[in-house]
Amino acid sequence: MRARLALRYAGVQVAVREVVLRDKPQALRDASPKATVPVLCLPDGKVLEQSIDIMIWALQQSDPEGWLTATDPAEQRALIERNDGPFKLLLDRYKYPKRTLVATRAEPDATLHAQRTYRGEALALHLNDLEQRLTRSRFLLAYRPALADMALVPFVRQFALVDAGWFDTGPLPALRQWLGVLTAAPLFEQIMVKLVPWQAGTREPVL
Repeated sequence: MRARLALRYAGVQVAVREVVLRDKPQALRDASPKATVPVLCLPDGKVLEQSIDIMIWALQQSDPEGWLTATDPAEQRALIERNDGPFKLLLDRYKYPKRTLVATRAEPDATLHAQRTYRGEALALHLNDLEQRLTRSRFLLAYRPALADMALVPFVRQFALVDAGWFDTGPLPALRQWLGVLTAAPLFEQIMVKLVPWQAGTREPVL
């Protein structure tokens, strides 16, 4: 999602091959041995295999609203690294608590207990800090959106959807408002396109 956001914002058209990860096409493995998405294959043969690298490359082509320069690059990088590292790990555990549940727990509510534990850790590690930032400013680091906002919003959206009832009434009102503003923007809506999985020999849609 964030790779698409940056490419659309920068006006970079790409041919998109939507894949189903449980049935990865050989073309994906040929382009990137790690075979995870997103992967951006550039005309010069270079391959970008991380969504944040795709974002930065797109903004280097065109950055009309100054996402890269909205605020201190080092501060942006620090927020993104915390999001993409320890917070992403907790987010995955929060979304899929049964995968990481300690097998010795026998209580009927063990899954719920684990999920609440991961949610609390995510708040302490990352989300409470974002909430405090947003009580002082409309966006995370500046008065206008920056790369950090756009790089983090898909992950916060995932977190919110795990238990929407809790998120909608929980202790993160400023983060809820920020999430609502960004996901209601035309740019975000434009990239939420449902695509048919690509098959070899078929033509890719251009977005």
